[in-house]
Amino acid sequence: MPEAQIEKKPARMQGRFKPKGRQIDAASLAEVKSLFPDSVPPRDHLIEALHTLNDHFHHLSAAHLAALAHIMRLPMAEVWEVASFYDHFTLVKEGQTPPPARTLRVCTSLSCMLAGANKLLEEARKLEGAEIRVVTAPCLGACDKAPVVADGHMLIPQADEKPYIEAIAAQSTRPAPPATLSGYTDFDAYRQQGGYALIEALQSGTADKDALMGELGNAHLRGLGGAGFPTGRKWQIVASYPGPRLMAVNGDEGEPGTFKDRLYLSTDPHRMIEGVLIAGYLVGIDKAYLYIRDEYPEIIAMLHSELEQVKAAGLASHMQLEIRRGAGAYICGEESAMIESIEGKRGLPRHRPPYVAENGLFGRPTLVNNIETLYWVRDILEQGAKWYNQQGKSEHPGFRSYSVSGRVARPGVVRAPAGSSVAELIEHCGGMAEGHVFKAYLPGGASGGILPAIKADIPLDFGGALAEEGCFVGSHAVVVLSDQDNMWQAALNLMQFFKHESCGQCTPCRSGTEKAVTLMQDSSPDIELLHELSATMADASICGLGQAAANPLLSVMKHFPEDIPNDTAGTSRPGTSRPGISR
Repeated sequence: MPEAQIEKKPARMQGRFKPKGRQIDAASLAEVKSLFPDSVPPRDHLIEALHTLNDHFHHLSAAHLAALAHIMRLPMAEVWEVASFYDHFTLVKEGQTPPPARTLRVCTSLSCMLAGANKLLEEARKLEGAEIRVVTAPCLGACDKAPVVADGHMLIPQADEKPYIEAIAAQSTRPAPPATLSGYTDFDAYRQQGGYALIEALQSGTADKDALMGELGNAHLRGLGGAGFPTGRKWQIVASYPGPRLMAVNGDEGEPGTFKDRLYLSTDPHRMIEGVLIAGYLVGIDKAYLYIRDEYPEIIAMLHSELEQVKAAGLASHMQLEIRRGAGAYICGEESAMIESIEGKRGLPRHRPPYVAENGLFGRPTLVNNIETLYWVRDILEQGAKWYNQQGKSEHPGFRSYSVSGRVARPGVVRAPAGSSVAELIEHCGGMAEGHVFKAYLPGGASGGILPAIKADIPLDFGGALAEEGCFVGSHAVVVLSDQDNMWQAALNLMQFFKHESCGQCTPCRSGTEKAVTLMQDSSPDIELLHELSATMADASICGLGQAAANPLLSVMKHFPEDIPNDTAGTSRPGTSRPGISR
C-alpha cells in the first residue's frame, strides 16, 4: 500500500512521546535533598518534611513538592493534598510568583475582634508590599493579650511607647525564634522541687502501679481539652488492650478564647512531661507523640531542649518521646484528626467505632490526653485523690483552669474550683473593663454557646445546669461580652471561624457553615431556615465541629433577638412567620 494511503495514527497513539506527570527538576531535587542529608523522611514525617521546606524557602513550590514526593516515594497528589490542607503551608503553583518571605498574621478571633482587630488589620495592610504580606489568622492562642499579631508565628509584644503597627514596621526582618523561653521552671529547678521522684520510684519498683492506677481512678480528673471523659477510666481502658500501646498528647488548643495550655507549657512544662512518663509506666506506653501548636514556636524550641535533659537523665528509658508540630488546623484538636495528622495525613476526623483507645495511631491502642489533664497527674498521685476532689465546689470536684478574655479588666487564666461561675471569674479578673457593663458570656469557647448576664451564677462545669441551657464548658474558655457588643455579630464571627476551619470531609459541616455565614450576613436573616440548617448540621456532621458550630447562633436567636438585624423580639422564635422572607 502506498505510504500516502496509510492512515497515520494520532501522536497519542504512537507510543509515549513525552514522560507523563510532573517531571523532577534537577536543581529542585538537589535543594530538597540538601535539607535531608542524613536520611529520607519516613511516611509519617511528611508534615515535618513540609515544615522543613516551608521554613527554609518560606513557601512550597510545585517543583519542590515534586522533588519531595520523589525522594519519599509518594504520589504527588498525596503530597499536594496534605500540603494544601494546612493553613501554615504557603503553596505556590507553577507559574505563580512566590509571596514575600515575611508574613504578618493578624488574629481576627472573637476576643481580638472585641479589642480592635479590624482596625489593627487595616493598619497592617498598609505594610503590604514586596517585603511583607498580611493575612488573617483564626486564633493565635493569646486571647488575654488581644489584639495580637504574629510575625511568622512569633507573637509580637505590644509596646507602650509606639503604636503596635509602627513598632512592627520598624523591624526590618522577621524575628528568629528564641532558643528557649525565659522565666519557666526548667529541668534542674523542677528536680529541686521534688519533680520526677515518682518516676524514680516506678523505675526502682518501689511504687505500686496498681495502687497508683486506682488512686487516679478515684480522683475526679477529667479530660480538660473539652470532652471531659474521666481520666482514670480512659487509662484503664487503653491498658486493657494488648500492646504495643501509643500515646498522643494534645497540645493543639485552637478554640478561640483558649490559652491555658500555653500558660502551663510556658511556665511549668515538666509537670506535663512527668504526667506523660507516669502514663508510660501505668498504661504501658511504648511511645508518646507531643502534638504542639505551630503558633507556639518558642514553646516547641524549649520542649526539644528540656526533653533532651529528661532523656539524658534516664527518666524516659521506658518509652520514646517525640514532638510533632501542628500546621494551622483547628480540627486537629479533635483526637482522631490529630492522630491522622501525626501519621502525616490530612487532619480528617475518623468515623467511630472503632475508638482511638482501641485503634488509634498506626492501628494501635492509643491514649490521648490534653496538656492540662497531664499537668495534674503528679499532684494527684503524690497528694491523693481525696485532696484533689476536695479542691472543687459541692458536686464539682477538682481544680479548673478558666481562660478568661473579652471585656474584663485583667484577662488571663484563672485557676479556680470546678463549678465556679462567670460572676466569680469576672471578680477574679478585677471586674469588668472600664466603661463596660456585663451583657453576655461564652461559657465554653467558640462552640459552647452564649448566655445572658442574668445566668451568671450557673456553675461552669461538665453537664448539670449548663447542659440544661444547651451549652457546655468544653475547654473552659470564657469570653465576656458587654453592652457595647452586638451578639449577632459575635455569633457571626464565630460561624466565620467554623467555616474557615471545617475540614471539608462532610457536607453538613462544609456547606452548612458556609450557608450559615451567608444567611447571617443578610440584612434580614431567615431565622426559620437558620434553625433548620443548625439542626441538620448537629444531626448529620461527622465530628463535634459541625455538630456544635451552630450553638452560638442558636443561643443568640434564643436569648438576644433584639440583636438580630431587622428583627424584633418574638419574630425570631421558631415556628413564627416573617412576612417578606422566602426560601
